[in-house]
Amino acid sequence: PAPSLLPSSPVQWRRAGAAALPEGSAIRQGGLVLPCTGLAAAGTYSCHSEDGGLLHAVSLQLGHLPGVPFVSCRASNYENFSCSWTSSLETFLPTRYITTYRKKSLTGEEKWRNKNRDVGPCLQDPACPGTCTVHGSEFWSSYRLNITEVNPLGSSFRLLDITMQAIIKPDPPEGLVVEPIPLAPRRLHVSWKYPSSWPKEPHFQLRFRLQYRPVIHHSWSVVETVNLSEVITDAFAGLEHVVQVSAKDFLDAGNWSEWSTEARATPVRDPATAVSEETTTDASLESLAKEPSRAPNPEPINHSGPLEKIAILVSLGIFAFFVLAAVLIITILIWLWVRKHGKDKTKPHNFLVAATHLKALPSESGCR
Repeated sequence: PAPSLLPSSPVQWRRAGAAALPEGSAIRQGGLVLPCTGLAAAGTYSCHSEDGGLLHAVSLQLGHLPGVPFVSCRASNYENFSCSWTSSLETFLPTRYITTYRKKSLTGEEKWRNKNRDVGPCLQDPACPGTCTVHGSEFWSSYRLNITEVNPLGSSFRLLDITMQAIIKPDPPEGLVVEPIPLAPRRLHVSWKYPSSWPKEPHFQLRFRLQYRPVIHHSWSVVETVNLSEVITDAFAGLEHVVQVSAKDFLDAGNWSEWSTEARATPVRDPATAVSEETTTDASLESLAKEPSRAPNPEPINHSGPLEKIAILVSLGIFAFFVLAAVLIITILIWLWVRKHGKDKTKPHNFLVAATHLKALPSESGCR
């Protein structure tokens, strides 16, 4: 009821300054009764005396208790992680969030160590509503996040257990550059850099996934590598190609990053095959585009000229000459050894023959 008046005193209630009130409302003993309220009944109500003087005003807000928020977390490196949330229910009331974390060991023990160190706020950034960040995280630890939604009617919370290995997702690689290779009609040189958010430490490495295709086609070819550059060996000469790269933890933890921004380049056109390439049908190009790249190709690009080829042939000839000379010398040595060994075996036999002959000579002279 309106203050400063007896219950029997006549009063008038207005909503937003107008005499029209929600359907079903009634004035009883100076008070306004709203038996069936909905969101449409929200607003400012004022109580007036019989002569129209303002006696009292009240703001009516209608809404719901908070629902359990939806929460997800991601780490762009092993030093920090961020969490974001959305309300599961539109409450139509002013809402705030309390965000905290606790750290526990990977064994899953619920005994928290050093509470002053392992419990703290997940810091919210006013410039990014619905997000918070934990700084100085440890990749061998697990964390329990508590995201609590609060409004004038009450509160609701979500507990989320996470490990750094599960939520790691690097930012996309940066500085992607694609360049044609001179005198190589089917090759493109691609290079990139680590994302600036990734720590510059040797024990935190990334591996990469490269996808590319001709601009006029929709099928991607994909190559994985641990290097910061790659050579595409099955590009189409004279056709513009689009290239993207993504990253993932070297030990396969977490998820692949989003694809980087596109970079484009066109392989050089081979004059000798320009005419035949122009007459290639779209169907054949599509089938070739589906074939995986053989990059990195161990076979180097052949830039040798006629003089280099002659030098190679001369070198091969000299090498063959020395091989034949070595074989000939070894053959002669084996032949000499066999010949000498054969002579040594015949000497005892000749000696026995001579001795037998000398022994027979006296008997012959006695017969005469």
